[in-house]
Amino acid sequence: MNFTRWSARLPGTQRRAAARTDHELTPDRLGEGAVPAARAEQLTDDTPPVPAVDELPVREVLDRVPALVALVHGPDHRLAYVNDAYVTAFGLRSPGAPASEALPELHETGLLPLLDQVLRSGKPRTVKSRKAPDGRSYTFTCTPVTEGDTAGVLVFAIDVTDHAEAAERLRASERRQRETAVTLQRSLLPQVLEEPDDLRIAATYQPGGTEAAVGGDWYDVITLGGGRTALVIGDVMGRGVRAAAVMGQLRTAVRAYARLDLPPHEILQLLDGLATEIDANQIATCAYAIHDPNEGKLVYASAGHLPILVRDESGAVLRADEPTGPPLGTGGWMHASGSIPLGPGSTAVLYTDGLVERRNEDLDEGIASLERALSGATGTPQVVCDRLVRSAGVTADHDDDVAVLVLQHPSRTGPDSDLFRNAALELLGGIEAAPRARAFASGVLTSWRFPAELHDLGVLAASELVANSLQHGTPPMRLRLRRTDRRLIIEVTDGDDHLPRRRKAEPGDESGRGIAIVATIASNWGSRRTPGGGKAVWCEFVLPKG
Repeated sequence: MNFTRWSARLPGTQRRAAARTDHELTPDRLGEGAVPAARAEQLTDDTPPVPAVDELPVREVLDRVPALVALVHGPDHRLAYVNDAYVTAFGLRSPGAPASEALPELHETGLLPLLDQVLRSGKPRTVKSRKAPDGRSYTFTCTPVTEGDTAGVLVFAIDVTDHAEAAERLRASERRQRETAVTLQRSLLPQVLEEPDDLRIAATYQPGGTEAAVGGDWYDVITLGGGRTALVIGDVMGRGVRAAAVMGQLRTAVRAYARLDLPPHEILQLLDGLATEIDANQIATCAYAIHDPNEGKLVYASAGHLPILVRDESGAVLRADEPTGPPLGTGGWMHASGSIPLGPGSTAVLYTDGLVERRNEDLDEGIASLERALSGATGTPQVVCDRLVRSAGVTADHDDDVAVLVLQHPSRTGPDSDLFRNAALELLGGIEAAPRARAFASGVLTSWRFPAELHDLGVLAASELVANSLQHGTPPMRLRLRRTDRRLIIEVTDGDDHLPRRRKAEPGDESGRGIAIVATIASNWGSRRTPGGGKAVWCEFVLPKG
């Protein structure tokens, strides 16, 4: 082989030659004292001559480069040359043998098909960071070379082991960080969902794929007492451990604020201020909804979150679009509550943007697709949840986190309906309303066939709550009894918004004992302000099993 002529095909040779041509000085451009290019190799008699680059022997150059070099020719890639670096890495090679025999390391790294491709196309190809049998990683560049009618390929391999190992360490670190974030995220989500009496609920969380950092999606179910249930879903903007940590703080705060039994928009108002204190640069979307079985609707507020979807008993899907305020952490916005019907037989879905948002699709199209999937989804909440996730194409390598919360208000018929009853009495008049309330409570509890002990406790609790309302409240007043398959709920509403509190009455006090008695005999009690003004005071008794 004539390496001098073959070197003309080496990568960069033409570019370097062109660069030298562009910078050569013509005789008429030589200034005073300038040295012509032909004589630049020997400026003085004392300076030894330096050969021009074009005069350097190609083989000597290739032998000394630290990169691995091999030259093959012909359709079966017969070996013509390997340099010293190649011999040091893989040992001596016999020229003239096909590459499959003479260069087995290329065969093991899968480069032989690439040699065929380069020979056919006449275009160079590069394979990055391929691990060789010696345990080191190389970037291989295969360049076509020709001499007359003979065609060959020059294989040029650069050792990138340090870079490959650094990249692998970085990937391992990212995997550990992701695993930490996923573990933190899952540990901060509810491990077991609370189970309200009147709702059937299921939820799922799917972290993003290995190439996507974990976000701050979360959901929660909070029983408020008195038969009411709070449902929450949110998404912290950002990724990784920080987003998961912020999510955990917001979820804990939501559970604390929910105990105040405030309207949804007031809960979001409190969360907005807290989100700013946690991290002024971190924002989050959130939807907070309350279900009251006596009202047959969801009352909700949204801070920049996606709309709640509700499928009624006939299969029609409603979208709760308004009102929606800005995300939490932006500050300065007064949130408002809205409502959407949720009667018996209805199914509601709360979800994060990972379920419906796609890079090549408008967000409204994703929500419309979810509506279509929900309209045909039947079965238990878990079945519906799984079906919605599958219909959205969410897989293990999805590019974003997904959280979905599905709740159903079952339509109860037959013997099951006897376990869910309601009864109410308007409290008209003055103190004479108290004996009517006791008689009403006694008759209702008797018809519901409660044990004598529970009957007496229920009548006593109703009497104390009514007496408290008659003494401290204002009309209109109402007594409501409700039973589920698990508990008896007694509630009294009036027009005064002053909430009662439990206190210790002194021996001489004429008041202050009613709420203390109720708190002592009942399993739970509480109070809240009602949306139209006024308050509701309630207590509940857990029913004996069986």
